[in-house]
Amino acid sequence: MTLPEKFKVLVITLSDRAHSGGYADLSGPAVVKYVRYAMKSAGWKCEIKKIILPDDAVALRAALTDATDVDLIITTGGTGIGPRDITPEVVTPVLTKEIPGIMEQIRVKYGTKNPKALLSRGVAGAIGNTLVYTLPGSVKAVHEYMAEIVKTMEHAFYMLHGIDNHK
Repeated sequence: MTLPEKFKVLVITLSDRAHSGGYADLSGPAVVKYVRYAMKSAGWKCEIKKIILPDDAVALRAALTDATDVDLIITTGGTGIGPRDITPEVVTPVLTKEIPGIMEQIRVKYGTKNPKALLSRGVAGAIGNTLVYTLPGSVKAVHEYMAEIVKTMEHAFYMLHGIDNHK
């Protein structure tokens, strides 16, 4: 098996206020910055599409269903415990494989400094050969999560595509 010549990436911001124009989306662009860095570091090309959705299960499910040719999906927002936080409930059932360790590690690492970080319910996994990560909506959390995710992203893609790159 081989890796894609150009990785297709979908960044989904879930926010009622950003979707309605109440404020500018800052977390989605922060995710894009980290993805570009990780792809460039690995020597890979990528094409990134960014969308903003309301905190709506139907809209998120439709975006996931439509993303059939995507290699990486990263959501930001909707991972807390508020009444409109629905991201884990929508994403988890469509995962074909869960990767709980990375989100557990991030929560523990940053939760020791900021106990509020332990309230994040973000999940990670794969839908077939598509990596999926769900991040909180704050820019600070995006930086913390992506700093950890990029450390494993390259190896995760090799594993998903059945490529042994153990050295």
